[in-house]
Amino acid sequence: MQYRRFGKTGRDVSVIGFGAWAIGADWGMVDDAQSLRALHAAADAGVTLIDTADVYGDGHSEQVIGKFLRDRSGEQFFVATKMGRRAPVEMASYSPEAFRAWVDRSREKLGVETLDLVQLHCLHRDIYYSPELFAALDDLVAAGAIANYGVSVEKVEEALKAIEFPGVATVQIIFNMVRQRPAEHFLAEAKRRDVGVLARVPLASGLLTGRMSRATTFDKSDHRNYNRRGEAFDVGETFSGVDFETGLALVEELRGLVPEGATMAQMALRWILTFDGVTAAIPGAKSPEQAKANAAAADLPALPAETMKRIESLYAERIKPLVHQRW
Repeated sequence: MQYRRFGKTGRDVSVIGFGAWAIGADWGMVDDAQSLRALHAAADAGVTLIDTADVYGDGHSEQVIGKFLRDRSGEQFFVATKMGRRAPVEMASYSPEAFRAWVDRSREKLGVETLDLVQLHCLHRDIYYSPELFAALDDLVAAGAIANYGVSVEKVEEALKAIEFPGVATVQIIFNMVRQRPAEHFLAEAKRRDVGVLARVPLASGLLTGRMSRATTFDKSDHRNYNRRGEAFDVGETFSGVDFETGLALVEELRGLVPEGATMAQMALRWILTFDGVTAAIPGAKSPEQAKANAAAADLPALPAETMKRIESLYAERIKPLVHQRW
């Protein structure tokens, strides 16, 4: 495992994190015992960064992580959670009082006095024009309820606006081989401002594992079934906004680029880590095997320059016209 400084938090975290959406909800059936085994396998492989949210199973993901933290008492992990999506995505939902209530709920679920990081969870875009709400986050830091705060965003423009606030320590944004726009300008600007960056949806909802086909079916509780056209939340969260058939065709082109001894998922994660503006990628895992395989991506050699160029050209030809300017 490798470690990078997580922006203004001043903490070093593993370059592969553990994305905990899947152990809460929206990715099919959840087995808590299996989820705990996955968390322990990730930790045993050197993973120190865990990302969750208060809406993942309405707090269930946080509760499972809290149990894990108690099991590993004495070890140091960095747990990032998110808040704001338990309420309607509108400005009337946001206030210092709401922020404090959401923070206190996550502290209770996780079983900690101070949250390492709280991220505003893809909230209404007007929040980035409301300095009084960021001042409320500063107050929570001063009170010791949170150590750091950041944002999770849908669009590059939201990320660029957010990091104008000096207290924003981190940004979480979708960045992967089928969502390359953050590399154009945002990553360099985040690095310049000492803002940590988490690359979320790094495997494009599993598309970039190379394990899916036209015959693949998804459980009715899986967002890859019910959010294909953005019925429940932003369509860009599901397969990174790429049409499933288009994504499968791209995957076939990528198969020949996978390094010997690696999986396509590991190549996709290693591609993300090539960009030094990224602190960590946060793939999900529901089994110990997935967690260990994800962690192993950090140990792969850098991808050859010709491979990087081919991935960039495939994106430009097949995917860019469909997603680039949308997010």
